[in-house]
Amino acid sequence: MNGVLFSMSRCNFLSNRLIGFKDARLRPSMSLLQKPPALLALEDGTVYYGYAFGYSGQTIGEVVFNTAMTGYQEILTDPSYNGQIVTMTYPHIGNYGISVYDMESNKPYARGFIVREFSRVASNHRSNQDLQSFMEQHKVVGIEGIDTRALTRRLRSGGVVKGVIYHGKASPELEAELVAQAKNHADIDGRDMTPEVTTELPYARPTFKESPRVAVIDFGIKHSIVYKLEQAGAEVIVVPAQTSPAQIMALNPYGLVISNGPGDPDGPKYAHDTVWQLLGLLPTYGICLGHQLLGLAVGGKTFKLAHGHHGANTPVKNLVTGEVEITSQNHNYAVDITSIPGNQFKATHINLNDNTLEGMAHTRYPVFSVQYHPEASPGPHDASYLFNRFIEEVNAFEGATAMPAMKAEAVKL
Repeated sequence: MNGVLFSMSRCNFLSNRLIGFKDARLRPSMSLLQKPPALLALEDGTVYYGYAFGYSGQTIGEVVFNTAMTGYQEILTDPSYNGQIVTMTYPHIGNYGISVYDMESNKPYARGFIVREFSRVASNHRSNQDLQSFMEQHKVVGIEGIDTRALTRRLRSGGVVKGVIYHGKASPELEAELVAQAKNHADIDGRDMTPEVTTELPYARPTFKESPRVAVIDFGIKHSIVYKLEQAGAEVIVVPAQTSPAQIMALNPYGLVISNGPGDPDGPKYAHDTVWQLLGLLPTYGICLGHQLLGLAVGGKTFKLAHGHHGANTPVKNLVTGEVEITSQNHNYAVDITSIPGNQFKATHINLNDNTLEGMAHTRYPVFSVQYHPEASPGPHDASYLFNRFIEEVNAFEGATAMPAMKAEAVKL
């Protein structure tokens, strides 16, 4: 009998503890009746109704979707998302908060954030801030509660569209006005967006070791790329996007990295010329936008994908080894390798979902690039080996015996 009473009292005690814990957890959240209204208006006239979160206001941009299950902080702070509103296909976002160690830049660059269910409660020992206050601090407007599956299907079948997130109640007249704003918003196509994301001044990351110096042209670089280069054994100097080839060579680098970044690769014409002039002078590694700039610099062409590749689970086949890598991706454009004159580059990686080019290597110089993000963040680390491969190329390169690209062109003439 005493045992039964003890068990019952213990059950009541645990029940009270659980109820108290549950109440404490739910206290900061809002009921559906308290959530402020919001809507997403697309340029094709489609309107989604949901609830507001993040910074209170209005935002406009190109709407894309990302299939990653985690990593919303890295996605928001990736400069490649500049000018875009990101839809997360994974339904529950915000539950582990924000960590200062997971920032991919100094601030968020995504114009807006769309989620199915936003968690106002964060539980993570690494968390320094919750997502709500982070978005308020950096003025990122969000909407939750819409059918993100329907929106994703819309984007997959019809391609990316421009959209407006609006906080507040809207009349039919206001909805029509928001649709018109989305329709009239400037396209990303043809725009040079690098001035909005590149560093204003060069900066170095000294390793205090005898490491080969690598110059990185910043078109919107992620912090993780710098970290990965350091881990591979490089001393990194990051320079602004419009740094001239002469200024770069004056730094006496042993290698060159052309970084990721936002927008249309056809926009920054000066970058095409810079990459062309440096081709063959240094071992070169292009990432994402850098991969596209390499293709354009040698006379190739790029094209826009219907809905882009955004996620952390894209299969890519390495044509050299035959292995398949699961990769992290974030791009709207791809290189047409058949358009590159003279067979200067050969394909090294292809996308197994749509067979688009994911990597290429120069047939003569130690120059290679990948369309995806080998540094991940978020995502798997299947492609981390590429940083070590680049440093191996740097250490093996003999500049005196290599014929620079411009000299080779002069010999032909």
